[in-house]
Amino acid sequence: MAVVPARQYLEQRGRIAELDRRAAEFETQNSELRREISALHDPVHLEKLARACLGMVAPGEVAFVVAGRPAGADC
Repeated sequence: MAVVPARQYLEQRGRIAELDRRAAEFETQNSELRREISALHDPVHLEKLARACLGMVAPGEVAFVVAGRPAGADC
């Protein structure tokens, strides 16, 4: 008779452990996303992305295209 409650208890403990593990993974992902958001507020980082990913140049600059290099390779 005590087997059923003990089995349920162990199953619930396993489920709690799994949920704790997933929560820790989500916290890690959230931290990484917060760092990324913070970087996107930095004008220097935004300029780097605009140049590398979009091929943008500042007014007065001359853009050169290197043949054989795929577009957006630095993104």
